[in-house]
Amino acid sequence: MGRKMEWAGKANHLLGLPRKTVIMAVGTFAKAVALVLNSTSVSNADTLLNLVRSRPPGVPLITVSNHMSTLDDPVMWGFKGFPTCNAHLQRWVLAAEDICFKNTVYSYFFRLGKCIPITRGGGIYQEHMSEALELLSNGEWLHTFPQGKVYQEDEPIRRLKWGTASLIARAPITPIVLPIIHQGFEKVMPEKYMFGRRPPVPLWNKDIKIIVGEPIEFDIAKLKQTAISTSRSSSSFSNEGWPPFGPLDEAAQRCLYIDISERIRSVMEKMRVISKKLKV
Repeated sequence: MGRKMEWAGKANHLLGLPRKTVIMAVGTFAKAVALVLNSTSVSNADTLLNLVRSRPPGVPLITVSNHMSTLDDPVMWGFKGFPTCNAHLQRWVLAAEDICFKNTVYSYFFRLGKCIPITRGGGIYQEHMSEALELLSNGEWLHTFPQGKVYQEDEPIRRLKWGTASLIARAPITPIVLPIIHQGFEKVMPEKYMFGRRPPVPLWNKDIKIIVGEPIEFDIAKLKQTAISTSRSSSSFSNEGWPPFGPLDEAAQRCLYIDISERIRSVMEKMRVISKKLKV
């Protein structure tokens, strides 16, 4: 518990100077990998830039993407024109606790980098999901990898984890949900490069392709009613003791999160197929 360091993630920690320093350093690294060491092209970048810089006040943004390597974040934000070094505009991101928060030094660094620790397999009601919800309540931008782990194989998007869907449904103001698909990071940081391990530094002379989609609309009130109706006609869900969510019991919540997740997965898969044919 001592390695979660939620205090270090606060904007006013030491007047914000450590955060600005880390964001600027990581942002410079991201720019170097994306633009100097490699070639990065982006389709529909303006949609992302407009939502990051000037979405309606108080409205949160959730970006979702496939997960091709351990460098996806931050390097996917290193493309030309993106405010990668701006600590105020930079995203929050759900980060694997066992990788990014495994010791005190890592925890402090990643907290300054606006990362939230998530225990893979810990469920949607784990401790720091409430922290993510609080950020969304304040109109922040949160990035998630709903696949839950790195997949470098060129194959269809698999069933998504429910954590992102639960945040979309439970946020007081329904977030703008923007899908992103990318290719090439699996070549910059392959999982099995040398002796079955990742390379010690990012590889170079690779082509990175990023495709920004259009926001996915969710009528949460309508989806909740559908989930309640669907759950009453199904008894196939196990019970893990989830707390009620408004009028939704656990079975209805599961129906709701499955519905939202499948809508996101379907859009991401269509984008993945298109991206394979697209020359950005």
